[in-house]
Amino acid sequence: MSPQAAGLLQLTALIAALALAYRPLGDHMAKVYSSEKHYAPEKWIYKVIGANPAAEMRWPAYLRGVLAFSAVSVLFLYLLQRMQGSLPGSLGFSSIDPDHAFNTAASFVANTNWQSYSGEQAMGHVVQTGGLAVQNFLSAAVGMAVAVALVRGFARSRTGELGNFWADLVRGTVRILLPISVIGALVLVACGAIQNFSGIHQVGQFMGGTQEWNGGAVASQEAIKELGTNGGGYFNANSAHPFENPNPLSNLFEIFLILLIPFALTRTFGRMVGSLKQGYAILGAMAVIWIGFTALMMWTEFAHRGPAFEIAGGAMEGKETRFGIAGSSIFAVSTTLTSTGAVNSFHSSYTGFGGGITLLGMQLGEIAPGGVGSGLYGMLIMAVIAVFLAGLMVGRTPEYLGKKIGTRQIKLAACYILVTPVLVLGFTAVAMALPTPADSMTNSGAHGFSEILYAYTSGANNNGSAFAGLGADTQWFNTTIGIAMLLGRFVPMVFVLALAGSLAEQKPVPETAGTLRTDKPLYAGLLVGTILIITGLTYFPALALGPLAEGLAS
Repeated sequence: MSPQAAGLLQLTALIAALALAYRPLGDHMAKVYSSEKHYAPEKWIYKVIGANPAAEMRWPAYLRGVLAFSAVSVLFLYLLQRMQGSLPGSLGFSSIDPDHAFNTAASFVANTNWQSYSGEQAMGHVVQTGGLAVQNFLSAAVGMAVAVALVRGFARSRTGELGNFWADLVRGTVRILLPISVIGALVLVACGAIQNFSGIHQVGQFMGGTQEWNGGAVASQEAIKELGTNGGGYFNANSAHPFENPNPLSNLFEIFLILLIPFALTRTFGRMVGSLKQGYAILGAMAVIWIGFTALMMWTEFAHRGPAFEIAGGAMEGKETRFGIAGSSIFAVSTTLTSTGAVNSFHSSYTGFGGGITLLGMQLGEIAPGGVGSGLYGMLIMAVIAVFLAGLMVGRTPEYLGKKIGTRQIKLAACYILVTPVLVLGFTAVAMALPTPADSMTNSGAHGFSEILYAYTSGANNNGSAFAGLGADTQWFNTTIGIAMLLGRFVPMVFVLALAGSLAEQKPVPETAGTLRTDKPLYAGLLVGTILIITGLTYFPALALGPLAEGLAS
């Protein structure tokens, strides 16, 4: 079987598995967030934190819950790292430096999981499992809670109440993320991923020196790392490491976990707003972009140019032979079109156009299908923009799901889509203008610029993957990328929740003959076009200086 045929077979199997899980998981999540029943473990949690899960919240109170919980999480994870040298199970590693600890705390709480350190050489078992793995669950649950709050804004009328943040947070963790992660960890262990609390072992000589490896609760962290679209690996090589991702089967399963919840949330959305067709329209837009990007990436990386590519069957530099070009390409697209950031190959080694595809995937806003929760609310923001543009074309007040999209709504949506580009382009421009940050670039020219652009794109979009050529463990990058991660995560949430509140207060608008049908393929096509045009106009000049220039020159 040719590598291309094998890639097509992998893609087909992945789509089939996602299709089988779509309906039951989507319906289950809708029931979880609509239920009034509280399980005993959940009641214990509410009692400990002093929350009343039955109390409804308006958007300012919901936002305060999100921000307060996240602030406490950042502080806890920061202090845990700073105290590592005094904790049991530290494997002899010292405490983390202040700027490094801030960067990591901001990263994992913001669901970014950007890592400017080698996990196997810096973090002990307590920090890995009690700090980083816990935040993998909680940050994902926060994103899902905000998405559900926006869905309630569309579904409810004549009220400003969006549910209870604490109930949404606990239910998302206990009823969705935890059970699936347990099953996922068992599957990964069966595939060969390690799961232990072993210390550091010498495993032999390597290039004249001693090679050492430490164990860890890798499979359990790997499962929630992918399921929660987090991405932070136990080892520096991330999902290219055989302890995390042993073989092609585990590789395909990890891609499945990455895409599972973001795609299924579209059915949850359709179920909660009372129209499954609306969910299918959003799903269709997501799927078109994801499949299109995957096909383009595979074509780019399989293109034979010169004897080396012909012998290897494509661009194999930076890719694991056990995954090949197809498995690496599908993983790269899936991890950058979501907010996962896990890598099973190194994007800096992709072709110029291939690296550009990974960049563009993040710059779309990671909405196809996007991160857990953040992908859905990001896509719904773009849906509001698309409806507004359609209304301008026909001279009619735009409506979406029975809600008028007026001045307030479009201003909030516009502010949402402006936050990330300001952070990405602003920090990239400053870094390129200053002399010191440029010293961290491994490469010069267009590829070096892509390293800087990729770092801030990854941070501000809460992706976390790296181009693998930038020495980002400096005070400048630890601080500025940390700030970009926090602002890129929580400022957009302000506009999402404010929009949800304004929509929930409206009374429903009756559908007429002039109402734009947003459950049809025509609207899904308009939505895809809107996403590509807005992103293209925003980022094309920067992409032209980096990956496009490199690709055209090669």
